[in-house]
Amino acid sequence: MKLLNIGFGNVVATSRIVCITSPESSPMKRMKEQSRKEGRLIDATYGRKTRAIIVTDSNHIILSSVQSETMAERWQESFEENKG
Repeated sequence: MKLLNIGFGNVVATSRIVCITSPESSPMKRMKEQSRKEGRLIDATYGRKTRAIIVTDSNHIILSSVQSETMAERWQESFEENKG
């Protein structure tokens, strides 16, 4: 199982990730608030600004302070390591 570092020593299993998005759009803000109300929100920002939202296959929403582009690069590297 490959793990993706999402900042501050927190990791997520790459096989469980559906998408990594930017938090600025209105639909993502609504999805974040809805998951907070339903108890499916995991805040891994340690009080810092949310820079990426990770959606998992279990419908949990994970907030990270690491840029979505940075995490996408890390995620891509984990796929390349599997091939090589």
